[in-house]
Amino acid sequence: MNLNSLFLLLLAGLAFNCAPEKSIRLTNSVNPMIGTSDHGHTYPGAAFPFGQIQLSPDNGTNGWDWCSGYHYSDSVIAGFSHTHLSGTGIGDLADVSFLPVATEVTFTDGEKNADFVSRYAGKFSHQQEIALPGYYSVIFKNHPIKTELTVTERAGFHKYTFPKGAVNNLVVNLGFAINWDKPYQTSLQIVDNMLITGSRLSHGWAADQQLYFAVRFSQPIAKSEITKVGGENCTVGVFQFSDAQVMAKVGISSVSAKNALENLDHSLPDWDFEKTKEAASDAWEKELSKIVIQSNDPVQKTIFYTALYHTMVAPALFSDLNGEFKGVKGAVQKADGYQRYTVFSLWDTYRALHPLFTFIQPDRVNDMVKSMLDHYRQTGLLPVWELEGNETFCMVGNHAIPVIAEAILKGIGDFDQELAYEAMKASSLFDRDGMGLYDSLGYMPADKISQSVAKSLEVAIDDWCVSAVASKLGKTEDADYFRKRAASFKQYFDPETRFMRGKLSNGQWTAPFDPAFSSHEGSDYTEGNGWQYLWLVPQDVEGLIGLLGGKEPFADKLDSLFMVEQGVKGEKASADISGLIGAYAHGNEPGHHTTYLFNSAGRAWRTQELNRRIQTEMYTDKVNGLCGNEDCGQMSAWYLFSAMGFYPVNPADLNYQLGSPLVQEARIALKQGKYFTMKAPLASVVNKYVHEVKLNGKLLDRSWITYQEIVEGGILEFTMGSEPNKNLFK
Repeated sequence: MNLNSLFLLLLAGLAFNCAPEKSIRLTNSVNPMIGTSDHGHTYPGAAFPFGQIQLSPDNGTNGWDWCSGYHYSDSVIAGFSHTHLSGTGIGDLADVSFLPVATEVTFTDGEKNADFVSRYAGKFSHQQEIALPGYYSVIFKNHPIKTELTVTERAGFHKYTFPKGAVNNLVVNLGFAINWDKPYQTSLQIVDNMLITGSRLSHGWAADQQLYFAVRFSQPIAKSEITKVGGENCTVGVFQFSDAQVMAKVGISSVSAKNALENLDHSLPDWDFEKTKEAASDAWEKELSKIVIQSNDPVQKTIFYTALYHTMVAPALFSDLNGEFKGVKGAVQKADGYQRYTVFSLWDTYRALHPLFTFIQPDRVNDMVKSMLDHYRQTGLLPVWELEGNETFCMVGNHAIPVIAEAILKGIGDFDQELAYEAMKASSLFDRDGMGLYDSLGYMPADKISQSVAKSLEVAIDDWCVSAVASKLGKTEDADYFRKRAASFKQYFDPETRFMRGKLSNGQWTAPFDPAFSSHEGSDYTEGNGWQYLWLVPQDVEGLIGLLGGKEPFADKLDSLFMVEQGVKGEKASADISGLIGAYAHGNEPGHHTTYLFNSAGRAWRTQELNRRIQTEMYTDKVNGLCGNEDCGQMSAWYLFSAMGFYPVNPADLNYQLGSPLVQEARIALKQGKYFTMKAPLASVVNKYVHEVKLNGKLLDRSWITYQEIVEGGILEFTMGSEPNKNLFK
């Protein structure tokens, strides 16, 4: 070898050794199986970020833990349907179910649909499942059909590979139902030998859900049969194919089969399954990269990015390609210049999920607010818990208000702020759930209004938000009125027991009283008890401190929350009260801000200590890795904020209380090419205490940062240690 050749070889080796390592995709750190066990109520199937279709397996089992259609404890799959709820406490949807069957399909007179499904359901093991962002697959054990599912923004893509010698049947079941859902009208038509369309109208949690669909097959239908199974509303079609590999593309619409077909053909024009799968993965990679973390622990990365994934499966796209969607009263509406969304679990998500969106999804925040304002135009009220073009009135409060207030106060979006304020005010003054009693009595009496304490405390938070927006818009009189209403929480404070208690019409407290008692059949609280609801005053922490006698008594009382031996009593206590530390319940949303209240009482080290415990005990990378219902992203949003070291205690006041970061670095991509970076190089399970904090190199002497400081970009630095700094933020 001559010298020139040797020199070139050395250069090549040097170039190879210095080449940057190929970046590991963030999607590799997502495990959609997390939360599918215990009471997480998540689903493992293929979803697109905020997409119209959620294509996932259903076990065919009814029950609370099957609210998403799937639970990890099950061993059969009854079908693959196109709409699903993530982490809710009520089950619905699972529309247009597909089930591959490798044998002849027969029908029995008078047979119920559920029995028909169970005869052909596929048995499976979790070892034969794969769940990734935008992709799901499983191989049945009893007849080894391989099912693969992927999605686009508006279409579902099925790929079935039948074993040699099988009968290649695909059952399309419109009678399939889970939990509350029940179809009242279904139809299925063969348009040509490769296209079918139909409709499924149902009553359930969504009182009148209307779903239309179109399905294109990859090969001609060789044989078909359409019949009714278990009643006139349960249309079932069986379609047989000649080739062993059958693909189906599905579009849906709340308006018409025509719209469904347009959604399908525009979103998924070809038959390249692998390309579609990769595009779905790329879409998730783009969204996940809006927060890039550095962590020494790969398990921690899995928990973090799965949480981030779970924050972006809902709300879901509802308007069609042409902007049309089903209105709340049934008439077709049109979204002009924005995307209409559905699945607003606002009692849960106003606390942290929507505040997270203001950083990483500001354009969608604008569309979501416009969606809420459209709901107001149709009904005269803002949505409470909107589902598929229906108002469920589920849970308490008017929590579209904090979401809209936050957008206005942060200057996000181009929606009509005057209309938004009109909607906020009208919803606040409407007499629902005892709200009309505010002016006459100043509180909701417990002998007339069930869950009166919880309802009043939640409404007081909303009132604070209305007041803040009124002040910003120069509506001084309204600002004063709603500021006074926001202070109504003081009416429920009993100085003798030092808890928030129900008050009767005659001014007396409800009795007997046990702060640990809870009942889902009726009490003064919503999915909680007196211990948990004492702290639900994020809009006026100083006022609550005053009621409890000052910072030290406040902090002592707060400390006792986490030390109570029996945190919940009552045979009929809500199953939602989970993830207990003493009486603190992290598995349910009203308490999510509570650990951060120590900051306001001079004990920031307790906030840090407890947050680390919750971060590491209540969130894992296992299938039971959530301590309560995911609730459309709220449980995960708490983790994301807290792992980065800050949290919106009052979602609309533009301040974020500091906690204990768990990851070593987190970089948030903001608009205009800016970044906000949190650095905590020494953060670990052991190093949970903050010794000092710097913002852009300057030492912070306060326990919060502002929204403006974040969106301007910069660096937030935490110095961490294993021992508490009890003088921090005193």
